[in-house]
Amino acid sequence: MATSTVEDYLKAIFHEEQRSRSALVPTGRIATAMGVAPGTVTAMMKALTDSGLVGYEPYAGVQLTPAGRSLAAHVLRRHRLVELFLVRVMGMDWSEVHEQAEVLEHAVSDRLIERMDQMLGHPAVDPHGDPIPTACGNIEEPDLPSLLSCQAGAAVRIARVTDQRAEFLQLLEQHGLMPGRSVVVEAHDQLAETIGVRSDGGVPFQLGFPAASRILVESEGPESRS
Repeated sequence: MATSTVEDYLKAIFHEEQRSRSALVPTGRIATAMGVAPGTVTAMMKALTDSGLVGYEPYAGVQLTPAGRSLAAHVLRRHRLVELFLVRVMGMDWSEVHEQAEVLEHAVSDRLIERMDQMLGHPAVDPHGDPIPTACGNIEEPDLPSLLSCQAGAAVRIARVTDQRAEFLQLLEQHGLMPGRSVVVEAHDQLAETIGVRSDGGVPFQLGFPAASRILVESEGPESRS
């Protein structure tokens, strides 16, 4: 049985693979994601290679094997179902469940997770819009544009928020910028590097380019891409 540390590493590699869209993830990026020294990552990658969970090429990077990807998807399924359960059933705020799920994902049993899944109606996404892997480990990662790619006048629906820091989520909630909410892009200022948006029933709000890039959207109108 994989330890919580092994599960955390596999999950971090999975996330970095999704972000980079490249075959190999540099170990330096894994070290940053995990908050450990590069030498610690190198030692762990060798151990995971011996376990058949990753393919590691020194000085090049690492990638998950099918077995490693399956285990990473299993951990993500637990994490995201726990987050949704804490929001829908326990009444917790979407900005506080990530840290709780980081702990509980290693503790809950598969039986409990499947019961949560049934109670929640077999949901496709968690409170932040992240896709929930199936019980078989399948996961669909749609290639969604961000608010940063939207032209002024675009009508879009927020689909996913990739930054799960509590302060960032609280800021978005204050301005109605949560998954499932419709927004209109009122301005795209290249010089000021800001995106002006307005949610249904909300007031105009400006986001910097970095923040806008962490909000993924779906089109609600004919012109949502630049």
